[in-house]
Amino acid sequence: MSTDATTGLAAERHQRIRDLLRGQRVARVDELSEVLKVSPATIRRDLEELERHGVLQRVHGGAVASEGTPEEPLFDDKTSIAASEKEAIAEAALPFLGPRDTIYLDGGSTVLALARRLQCFPQLTVVTNSLRVAHAFSGTGPRVILAGGELRRLSQTFVGPLSRHVLASTNFAVAFVGTVGLSFADGLTTTDPAEAFTKELAIAHAQRVVLLSDSAKFGKTSLARFATASDLDVLITDRRAPAAELAQFRNADVQVIAV
Repeated sequence: MSTDATTGLAAERHQRIRDLLRGQRVARVDELSEVLKVSPATIRRDLEELERHGVLQRVHGGAVASEGTPEEPLFDDKTSIAASEKEAIAEAALPFLGPRDTIYLDGGSTVLALARRLQCFPQLTVVTNSLRVAHAFSGTGPRVILAGGELRRLSQTFVGPLSRHVLASTNFAVAFVGTVGLSFADGLTTTDPAEAFTKELAIAHAQRVVLLSDSAKFGKTSLARFATASDLDVLITDRRAPAAELAQFRNADVQVIAV
């Protein structure tokens, strides 16, 4: 089995463990092993990984949910969920940037897929709050400016008021952003107010805003809203996105691309 497939299976297990703990708050290793059809040793490794990220606390024979367990998946898990859709969305985003532009890339996993396509744009300037995006250009590629702020480990981003020092003094041709939740009625939402603050600030300083979102985000509403349909110029998603929702965005003069 390939490394990508193995990673994807781990991401699916992590999400199912999170779902179980959200419902019943406690789970035993033998129970999880039976439900997920993997060995107890594999479950113990999964629990160890999830504990490192604050999702749960291991106890003898199992785990209990941490207080305030986040709805947002771990970043490494997010990159494995709907991976092919995210790659197609990232490819469709390329025509919206020029080779000499100054652009903003936020910390979304689909935005990271776009970043990996930009290493052949040395005259591009990328401003980002994402550790993963910055690392993608650590060897070659565009000029990189990293926005400051408090490190949010779950999303691997710098967020909060300190990011204002860079973002408020920079103008972007395009801001490429991701989201945790998306609906026409409730707008674009994320789990963390500090993350929402930084996203909103970047959007406010962009001539054009392009949202990269796979269809699984539709119909979800998270804690903090950072944008509405009126803030968007382009929405790029996949063909599984609900047609009624896409129609509402189109009626609000958002260019919608479903790949």
